[in-house]
Amino acid sequence: MVYFIGAGCGDPDLVTVKAQKILQKADVVLYTGSLVPKEVLSWCKEEAIIEDSQGMKYPEIFAFLEKYKDKIIARVHTGDPSIYSTIAKQIEFLQKQNIKYEVIPGITAAFGAAASLGIEYTIPGVSQTIILSRVEGKTPNPEKLENILACKNSSLVFYLSILLLKKLKKKAIEMGYSPDTPCWVVEKATWKEEEIFKGTISDIENQVSHIKGVALILFGDFLKQEETEESHLYVKPLVKELIEAKKQKANNE
Repeated sequence: MVYFIGAGCGDPDLVTVKAQKILQKADVVLYTGSLVPKEVLSWCKEEAIIEDSQGMKYPEIFAFLEKYKDKIIARVHTGDPSIYSTIAKQIEFLQKQNIKYEVIPGITAAFGAAASLGIEYTIPGVSQTIILSRVEGKTPNPEKLENILACKNSSLVFYLSILLLKKLKKKAIEMGYSPDTPCWVVEKATWKEEEIFKGTISDIENQVSHIKGVALILFGDFLKQEETEESHLYVKPLVKELIEAKKQKANNE
C-alpha cells in the first residue's frame, strides 16, 4: 500500500494528524529532498527504511515502489500532492501494477503564505477566482502568461517563478497593469526562515533579487484587501437582523 503524503509547505505542525499516523507506522518512506521538514521524518519508526528521491528518475522511483509494494510505503511530497508533485505519473504506474494507494492532502505554499500574510484571496468586488500557476521558463506552460494575466479580477499566485520575475513584470506592464499593482513575495512560507517582501510590480524585483530558492509570488489588487462591495454572506444578513431586531423592539414598546 502506497500513501502519498502532503508534508505541507514548511511548518511541521501543519501536517495532518492522518499523515503523521501513517508516517509512524510506515515500513518504508520515500521523500522528496530537503524541502520535507526533518521533523516530519523524525516521526518514522527507527527500523523504517527512509530514502531521499532527489535525483531519482521515474524508473528508479517505480522500481522502489514495486520493490516494497507488500509493505506500508509513505511517499512524502512537499506541499500538497495535487500541485507540482508528479503523483499523476506515479499513480498511473501503481494502477497498472494493481498496487493500492491513497492520497493524504497537505497545505500548499499558496495557503501557507496567505496565513502568514493574514490575507484572503477572495475579496468581494475584487476577486472571486484564484489562479495558481507558474511563469513559463525551462518548463513549458501550456497556458500562456498573457492568458493568465488577462484575468485581471483574479488573485494570481505564481510558484517556481522567482527567477522569472522580470518576465512577469514586463508582460504585466505591456498588458496595462498599473506599475503600482501590488506584488508580494513570500520566501519559504511557514518555515522558521520565512521572509516576506511587499512591493509593487515595478519595484519588487529589486527587493528579492537575492532569492534563488523557494519563493511564492502573489500579484494583483486583491492584496489591497479592500472590498469594493458588501459581502452577501455576512453583511446583508446582519443588516437584516438589525432591522428585524428594531422592528421587534418597536412592537414590544
